[in-house]
Amino acid sequence: MNDKPDPPTRRHATLKDVAEACGLSVATVSRYLNRSIKLPPATIGRIDAAIAALNYQPNQHARSLSLGRSETIGLVVPDISNPYFAHLAASVEQAASEFGLGLVLCPTLSRTDREIDYLGRLARRHVDGLLFATNNGDDPALGRALQGTSTVVLVDDDIIGARAPTIMADSDQGGFLAARHLIEMGHRRLGYVGGPAGLSSSRGRLGGFRRAVAASERPVTIAAEIQGPYSSEHGRLAAGQILALDPVPSAVFAASDEIVLGLLSVFKQRGVRVGIDISVVAFDDVGPLQLFDPPLTAIRQPVERLGRRAVEMVLDLIKGEMREPVSEVLPVELIIRESVKPPRS
Repeated sequence: MNDKPDPPTRRHATLKDVAEACGLSVATVSRYLNRSIKLPPATIGRIDAAIAALNYQPNQHARSLSLGRSETIGLVVPDISNPYFAHLAASVEQAASEFGLGLVLCPTLSRTDREIDYLGRLARRHVDGLLFATNNGDDPALGRALQGTSTVVLVDDDIIGARAPTIMADSDQGGFLAARHLIEMGHRRLGYVGGPAGLSSSRGRLGGFRRAVAASERPVTIAAEIQGPYSSEHGRLAAGQILALDPVPSAVFAASDEIVLGLLSVFKQRGVRVGIDISVVAFDDVGPLQLFDPPLTAIRQPVERLGRRAVEMVLDLIKGEMREPVSEVLPVELIIRESVKPPRS
């Protein structure tokens, strides 16, 4: 039988302990830790030495309360299984970590009610700000819910009726580059498969595509303009419609990686050879398109830069350093691989 008393529980050092150890007030040490005061180097050395000697660990919850902030931001996305949004989440997480912020991922399944619920969480201060990506930008209810919010940044698409900073890729430039490349390769009968008609990204990609066709010195026809969700199912349905045309377009621009996956699955089932029977350009270039057979030509979105700038912008809002909403558009890039060849005669 062991009659030895249990060892005393080690007490965690408190902010008061640190203050007493370095001969300063609790308020001064607290302001130093919150980076809200400038102190002489010798004083800073005393505080840091006391923290190290006592192995002091700040109470993050108490610190957040004292700052009036959670030091956490949220990322609202329609579908985390979509490779584009998965890559966006990874870039936002990296940037948030570098700025000392936590990140809460908020998938919505493209449901407006869930998006509005996350806006309510912002209002209740569960997070300090939101990065907001949606496929419901034309829904008036969402626009109304965003009115009055002050720390929301719209990512990749704007929202009708919302007055908030926006960061997105240049969809118009992407559509233009895709069509111009197809035209330069000799294609004269084109197909377009894009996203929802109400989204600014979709309007931009189609607008740029049409602009390149209109600017062509040679006669070019857009044989099909098919719009729907940014999904592989939409791509499959659109592929059937395109292959039913007579004659079939010699080239197609698919306005997202998800859409192009649906197109390719049907083309393979029907024995249609990409780069031989039909040329294809995709948009996003976040999936492993270089591993396809043939590797797919694509318009590449700058997803890493999008994520970082979105975090920087929401931080400016949280700190009160952005007075008026701004809109930033980042350039895209044409990545030429092997899925576009001159049309068969």
